[in-house]
Amino acid sequence: MAGFPTNPEALSRNWLSATLNMRIDDFRVEYFSEGSGIIGLVTRVHLTGPSAPASIIVKFPSPSADNRAIAALYDLYGKEIRFYRDLAPHISLRTPAFLGAEYDETSQEFVLALEDLGRLRIGDQIEGCSLSEAKRIIRAIARFHADGWQPTEPAWLLTHANPIQRDGMMAGFQLGWPTVLEKFDDLLPDSAREHGGRLPDRVGQLLDDMCQSPICQTHGDVRLDNIFFDDETQDVVFVDWQAVCKSAPEHDLAYFITQSVPAEIAAETDLIGYYHEQLTGHGIEYPLNQCRERYKTCALYFLCYAVVIAGTLDMGNERGELLARTLLGRSLAALDEMDAFDLLG
Repeated sequence: MAGFPTNPEALSRNWLSATLNMRIDDFRVEYFSEGSGIIGLVTRVHLTGPSAPASIIVKFPSPSADNRAIAALYDLYGKEIRFYRDLAPHISLRTPAFLGAEYDETSQEFVLALEDLGRLRIGDQIEGCSLSEAKRIIRAIARFHADGWQPTEPAWLLTHANPIQRDGMMAGFQLGWPTVLEKFDDLLPDSAREHGGRLPDRVGQLLDDMCQSPICQTHGDVRLDNIFFDDETQDVVFVDWQAVCKSAPEHDLAYFITQSVPAEIAAETDLIGYYHEQLTGHGIEYPLNQCRERYKTCALYFLCYAVVIAGTLDMGNERGELLARTLLGRSLAALDEMDAFDLLG
């Protein structure tokens, strides 16, 4: 048994006081709305104490055994703890303040305490975003990528093209695709219906293409539900660092645009060109044609994520189901629009 709280019911004043290094006299746990925290359980903890903040965010493992198994397979909990401890202090991208964490690598139990960003406006992947908001996020992504271009440290920051990722995506897609065909048939364009089933055979090659030099540090899960907007400073704050890795710069870009930006917004301007302009503006030399080619590759690969989420994960509630439908539908439509299924041969 872990010697720290692994669920909200196990929280205590003593643990909170020790972790925050201040006296906590009382606390109350608030659960978030439906659809929040697919892989982990996210709570807001209201605090009472002489110098205590009004509230903090405390994350725990998912109560769903299936979702926890996914997290364990990809070391999602461990990567997020390491990110906040080791990497966050050295990047320019804004993240919540790290307040404390405990983690058991054997059991995958953890607890993570973070600054509460509730005063800021959180994105909504179902609702989507405006063009100006999309550009704000892309500017932040480009700055973050430039900060960590061709990274060698930290040692735990792995390339996305690793055997566990490859095998997991192949197996997850094969498991989820029949459910997608049955449950989300109305979202499938003819190109996906005809060629989509061959994607597992190409996952290894797609990953190899994504992770050839040049690569950079990537968030790995850039979607609107993981982004807060500070409308006073015009800044954005990225949360949920469970998928941080080394990969193509288009890893974050393609995932964000194809699954969070409504098609009509993405069609208003050349967002790939805008990203490239921002990246090279930070002194990075990178051909635009390579950026466009890798974007298409990454977009096709991330259909695996949509299929795993929609076809295998326990979404738990009505908003979760709608989220799965939204990201899957956007991904399929974007791939059809750019003829990405042609990459399957």
